[in-house]
Order: sequence, then structure tokens, then C-alpha cells
Amino acid sequence: MLKKGDIILVGIIVLGILMGFGWNRFNASNDTGNIAVIKQNDRVIKRINLDTINKPEKVEILGDYKEVVLVEKGRIRFEDADCPDKVCVKTGWLSNKGDIAVCLPNKAMIKIEGESERLDGVAY
Repeated sequence: MLKKGDIILVGIIVLGILMGFGWNRFNASNDTGNIAVIKQNDRVIKRINLDTINKPEKVEILGDYKEVVLVEKGRIRFEDADCPDKVCVKTGWLSNKGDIAVCLPNKAMIKIEGESERLDGVAY
């Protein structure tokens, strides 16, 4: 036989489960797509919604070195750079939330906002 305390405990557990489902549904509906942020010296140069790009676009980043960022629908990358090691160019296309490419000599960074649902690491 269930006691009064058992019924209250079951009620709290069911309420917690229902609130969890509601929270997940709320967060999923607020997904804004893949927003790429281009920064240099911790200053935002440009924010781009990768899902709304219709034609390829190039963004130049000037500083100690010149870099060209290529933006296409759903993806972004450092296309060219005149920095010494070109690690930023070798990183390739970024297309998933949490992806990041950095040019340390020019203090530039491209990041797709949001947390990645996968774990992947690449080192050069």
C-alpha cells in the first residue's frame, strides 16, 4: 500500500520529468541556426548567419597580416592568409556549432556559435 509520502515523491519525480521535456522543447525552438563570428583582438568584426547566405562572400581581415575569409551557405573558412605558417588556412571548412579556426600571428578567429554535439580534435 502506498503511503502519503510515497505519492508525494512519485508526484515530484513525474513533475521533474515533465519539466525536463518542456525545457528541451523550449531550447530546440530557440535554435537560431549556425551563426559564424569573425573576431580580431577580441573585437567582433562580423556576425554571419550561415543558413541565410545566398551567394559566396569574402571578408578581408587586416592587421599584421592580411587574411581572406570565404563564406558560403552553411560553411566558412580562412581562404587565404599571408601569415608565416598558414595553420588557419589548413584548418579548412567550419560548418558545425562549436567549430573554430584561429590565426595566432594576426590574432584573428572564426567561431560558429553554440555547443558542438560531437567531439572532434585536429592538431597540426
